[in-house]
Amino acid sequence: MASTVSEIAEVTRPEQVALRSSLWHEAFLRLKKKRLAMVGLVFLLVMAAVCFIGPFFSPYASGKINTAMINKPPSFSHWLGTDSLGRDILTRLMQAGRISLTVGIASMVLSVSIGALLGALAGFYRGWVDQVIMRVADVLMTIPGLPLLFIMGAVLSEWKIPTDYRIYIVMVMLSLIGWPGLARMVRSQMLTLRESEFMQAAEVLGLRDRRKLFFHLLPNLTPLLIVVATLNVGGAILSESVLSYFGLGVVPPTPTWGNMMDAANTLIDFQKRPWLWVPPGIAIFATVISINLLGDGLRDALDPKQKR
Repeated sequence: MASTVSEIAEVTRPEQVALRSSLWHEAFLRLKKKRLAMVGLVFLLVMAAVCFIGPFFSPYASGKINTAMINKPPSFSHWLGTDSLGRDILTRLMQAGRISLTVGIASMVLSVSIGALLGALAGFYRGWVDQVIMRVADVLMTIPGLPLLFIMGAVLSEWKIPTDYRIYIVMVMLSLIGWPGLARMVRSQMLTLRESEFMQAAEVLGLRDRRKLFFHLLPNLTPLLIVVATLNVGGAILSESVLSYFGLGVVPPTPTWGNMMDAANTLIDFQKRPWLWVPPGIAIFATVISINLLGDGLRDALDPKQKR
């Protein structure tokens, strides 16, 4: 009997792989039909390429202070002008994009990993495991996220955490407030999948819990995780920008889009020197809008049943 089951599994495995690849291909074709989603994807790819590659071709990448070029308006030598220390705004904008995008993606990976794992464990085992995880998630969800980030950022400032390490702590902070909502969604989907026919077949075959969880249940949640992960990047970039704007996140000399906007902190800068704060503001706005457009397109492509 065991050999028969293994033979059936070996025969059906290539067919399952082909079916899975065809489903992803169909999802990609549906995504290509979403013009706004493709525009968002292209913009994000261009933005990432410019931010990560552009500074290598800039003569101002060292970030040296130039007192003779303080607060100069845009010109042929400095396309977006200079800041209060004579540094090139365009170069710092690209360098800041590296940090902001890295923080957004890294915090998204952490929050999705934690939320997916804890939600899957809660929905799969239920009982006291479910109670403990969900009560912790409920407590975190009752606390407003932004004030909690402000408190944690103020603690970092009070402890005088070195600038080189603050970026990693900010990633962890953003992931800690991002996982509870995802964990609840994964738990609800897991409770539904547990009653599916393929899980009943897994029970009959006597598969281990680890194999059921990581090879049968979580792969069925991949479309949900992809959509949520995409949208979480935009939220993480916004949260990091707000923290850095108030001096509680990544602090200078490490540039981010948030602390670049904080550099224009006087009325004169706001009225007379728009090149200090308009470029990073536009970068944040355009990036978050593009991520949201891509996330909407992915949701419609990966789960047509929820199409608006």
